[in-house]
Amino acid sequence: MGTNKQQVLLSKWMDFYSLATAVLVILITICMAKYIKILLGKSKLPPGPTPLPIIGTLYKMNFNDIVKSLLDLSKKYGDIFTVYEGHKPVVVLCSYKAVKETVIDKAEEFGGRAYCASFFDFTKGDEFAFSNGEKWKELRRFSMLTLGNFGVGKRSFEERIREEALYLTDVLRKTNGSPIDPNYPILRSVSNVVCSVVFGDRFDYQDEQFQKVVKCVQDNFRIMSTRWGLLNNIYPNVMKYIPGPHQEIIENFTYITDFIRKKMESNMKTLDSNNPRDFIDSFLIKMEKEENNKTTFYNPDTLVMSAMVLFFAGTETVSATLRYVFLLLMKYPSVAEKVYGEIDNVIGQRPPTFEDRLDMPYTEAFICEIQRYGDVTPLALPHELTMDTQIRNYNFKKGTAFTLVLTSVHNDKTQFNNPESFDPNNFLDENGKLIKNNALLPFSAGRRICPGKSLAVMEIFLFITSLLQNFTVKSPVPPEKISVTPVGVGLEHIPPKYEICLLPRTCSQK
Repeated sequence: MGTNKQQVLLSKWMDFYSLATAVLVILITICMAKYIKILLGKSKLPPGPTPLPIIGTLYKMNFNDIVKSLLDLSKKYGDIFTVYEGHKPVVVLCSYKAVKETVIDKAEEFGGRAYCASFFDFTKGDEFAFSNGEKWKELRRFSMLTLGNFGVGKRSFEERIREEALYLTDVLRKTNGSPIDPNYPILRSVSNVVCSVVFGDRFDYQDEQFQKVVKCVQDNFRIMSTRWGLLNNIYPNVMKYIPGPHQEIIENFTYITDFIRKKMESNMKTLDSNNPRDFIDSFLIKMEKEENNKTTFYNPDTLVMSAMVLFFAGTETVSATLRYVFLLLMKYPSVAEKVYGEIDNVIGQRPPTFEDRLDMPYTEAFICEIQRYGDVTPLALPHELTMDTQIRNYNFKKGTAFTLVLTSVHNDKTQFNNPESFDPNNFLDENGKLIKNNALLPFSAGRRICPGKSLAVMEIFLFITSLLQNFTVKSPVPPEKISVTPVGVGLEHIPPKYEICLLPRTCSQK
């Protein structure tokens, strides 16, 4: 009996061993077939490091600074080269010339959005940022038209921004010049501008739900700028089963969209089709008009996701830019004095207006240099070819993914003098007049340029002039000890944490 039992066990073990061996052979064969396909396709793409099975060219990347890794690779392979995210080839554009020849000069061909797991796996493309084709064109057209027309006959964008700047000024004045971390006051104030557009109203800075929503936005930017965010975009089907900070991305997006959905439901109960109060109302009205259209893109899901994208993108990027403003004003007090002087001469004690920028070339040059040097968005969201096209004797197929290294553009020595240093003179001529430089691309380029660009530009100018009109910036530490090195590099250049003293000042009308 014992011998028969052993034989049965041995037979089962042999069956399992045979099955496991067969599965292993099949997996290896599949991997080798994919690898051979990659190597065959590599010869048709721009040069780059040799990919390895499964990991592609990740062995060439420093996950703590992916941007620097790409810049280093460009020194060897040129300004258009290929890397592999696993088995997927991605063509990298790493100079102003490379970006201009592609995304700018061939905007239509490069108008697609490549798959980006951290966003698309949540939104499913039900919005204008990560969709393609007719859905993208229609939702983007509607969003830009709505943002452009919003405020006609009501409060303009400019009024909303000035109002929020006053709230922020009151909060900062209560610090009495004591050292503070400006992150959350700035974040909540900037977010309130977006809220007034999307939701029709602002929130009290102490509102706990509002605090949680803006924290979710900032946390997602932070996570996406780490190795966890990078790996989540490359291996989404694997990473969803692995514990780590990347699991919070979906949780945070869910909290934000639940918040927006409740706002939508509230708006639906009090909607006046002839008097839209905000972006949500405008979308609901469009839904009513399209209710008999079976192919419409306007539904509650696209409303929520489109509002979420506006809220998400419009909160942290402007906030991070303003945090760099204060950091660099402390680092370069001589620059700060020139900005103060221009504010005193042009604006004095009256409320600033957006038109004042036309008479303030140094302040405008300072803002441009903040956007170039601070480089808040080092990598543009990935583009995808919508049709076959030829660039520099390479024939790229429809669906090819491209990554724009905006840091390379903002540090391009053919476009800027001494780009490693902070210098507003990069945007001034010998007579002190503002120079337009097409290589300044803080909002990306081509057909996928940020639709909220105009609002962001207005916000940055009005917040800066309003705050510096009321406060003198002082650093608790000597300027030479101030670090401007970002703490996160990926989706965003995250400014380092710092403290600042804001001393009340009274500017004089001149």
